[in-house]
Amino acid sequence: MDTPVAVRARGITKCFGDVVALDGVDLDVAPGRIHGLVGPNGAGKTTLLGLLLSLAVADEGRLEILGTPVGKTLSAPGGVAGFVDGPGLYPSLTARQNLAALAALRGGDRRTAKIDDVLGEVGLTDVADDRVRGFSLGMRQRLGLAAALLTEPRLLVLDEPANGLDPAGKKHVHGVLDRLAGGGTTVVLSSHRMDDLEALCSEVTILSTGRVVFTGPLGKLSAENGELDYRLRTSDPAAARPLVAGAPGIRLADADTDAFVVRAPVPALDELVLRLAKDGIAVRELAPVVSPLEAAFLALTEQPEAGR
Repeated sequence: MDTPVAVRARGITKCFGDVVALDGVDLDVAPGRIHGLVGPNGAGKTTLLGLLLSLAVADEGRLEILGTPVGKTLSAPGGVAGFVDGPGLYPSLTARQNLAALAALRGGDRRTAKIDDVLGEVGLTDVADDRVRGFSLGMRQRLGLAAALLTEPRLLVLDEPANGLDPAGKKHVHGVLDRLAGGGTTVVLSSHRMDDLEALCSEVTILSTGRVVFTGPLGKLSAENGELDYRLRTSDPAAARPLVAGAPGIRLADADTDAFVVRAPVPALDELVLRLAKDGIAVRELAPVVSPLEAAFLALTEQPEAGR
């Protein structure tokens, strides 16, 4: 018996004229997870999000959303909400009026009663009666999220939801998405910001030229990534240098007056930290120069140069 999934795609292909946007994509997204889509521009992320929102239909393959097979008509199963390429909003209306218009279209007094709740959830209560034309990009993104929450989705599909957000706004939106996932809502989002994806997502799918080059938990991605460059700062750089240079499995890539950049697998780093501590040298910083997700993204999506 198949494990329940919020999204199941098999062999999804989508073309726009001679351009193959998606090429045989397989994808499983478990319920109650935040699943990230990563890829360079033109990789097919927005096209895939559009299929999940039934803004387009696949040319080939099978797509199942929330247990319902998706046919060849532009009709999303109930319980799906979100946006691609930014939320669609009425600039001449206030934030509250935008949500009231959406509630009216969806036909329900219950949703109208939730307007204040969702505005508060995304941190827009103070500007609820301001016209949207004066909103910043980040405020528009948050209002788009509020509009999606108004429908009480079981699958939330978001395209660059942190775009234009300041640190406080980003923290607020992250908190909203974490709470939704904790309550059983599935979230599929795309982002170019690796720090957002690593903070939010339990699983990621990396696309390149319309194909899946990796899908799975972030931990698996890190484990398969092998050696990374790490920045190492210690309490005594002069004493640490010979230990670092002579440690098995460690390659000293660079050094300045108070820090080293070393390339090593995780087990070799663990041994180095123990050796430094044994010699009374404190480790003040040990962090990847490039995150495991970004390193994998670059390695898996790098295109060969023309003519090579």
